[in-house]
Amino acid sequence: MKSKPDSWNSELYQSSHSFVWQYGRDLLVLLNAKPGERILDVGCGTGQLTAEIAQFGAEVVGVDSSPEMIQTAQGNFPQVVFEVADAAAMPYSREFDLVISNAALHWVRDQRGAIASIARALKPGGRLVLEMGGRGNLRHLLEAVYQALRALGIANPEQLSPWSFPSIGEYAPLLESQGLEVDFAVLFDRATILEGGERGLKLWLEMFGRFAVEAIAPEQRKEFFSLADKFAAPALFHNGVWTIDYKRLRLVAVKL
Repeated sequence: MKSKPDSWNSELYQSSHSFVWQYGRDLLVLLNAKPGERILDVGCGTGQLTAEIAQFGAEVVGVDSSPEMIQTAQGNFPQVVFEVADAAAMPYSREFDLVISNAALHWVRDQRGAIASIARALKPGGRLVLEMGGRGNLRHLLEAVYQALRALGIANPEQLSPWSFPSIGEYAPLLESQGLEVDFAVLFDRATILEGGERGLKLWLEMFGRFAVEAIAPEQRKEFFSLADKFAAPALFHNGVWTIDYKRLRLVAVKL
């Protein structure tokens, strides 16, 4: 979920990147949803995790900035409420007992605005459970991507990244500044096997690395994918499988 609406390939997301919501199931234990609770899923994507939360008997609303994602989510799970909304400007005030966000907030440019928006949405005593990319996320992959872009004539490719990967020390004070008291925080490695075999990295870049793909001319993109594979392979490609170097930041906070 980005701070501005964007076009996403929801079909590619569902078909080749199911690990995003499958790993998100770990958060459901921390969420501990109860029947009758009202829960907001920020950055819901195509809705799989949102629908699983609804099975606990909770009243769930899934939001995402991508109309394509929301359209697919509504088609997948017509019994669940989904809405297009900017994470940094959601129209909710003291409406939710719980907010969950999985693999979404690192896309948001306005981090303070997103946290303020989430804090407004929570009732006093409500809880936020979130996971996002943390400090060191994708280190090997991004080194390879930037090397490939430089080889194709792109200067300062690091400046193209749309992501924010904070440390605990950076993010916990941000939550606390908005009246959210952190009571659990962890930064951990989670090596993740990509779907698609030898094509796994290309599929991942087409889905999540568009900032790099779109920085070069269409006629250069085949070479870009080849170079990215070449530079990333020593660290990330073994026995015919791409394993991406995710590092995740997971936090739980309570609205004061």
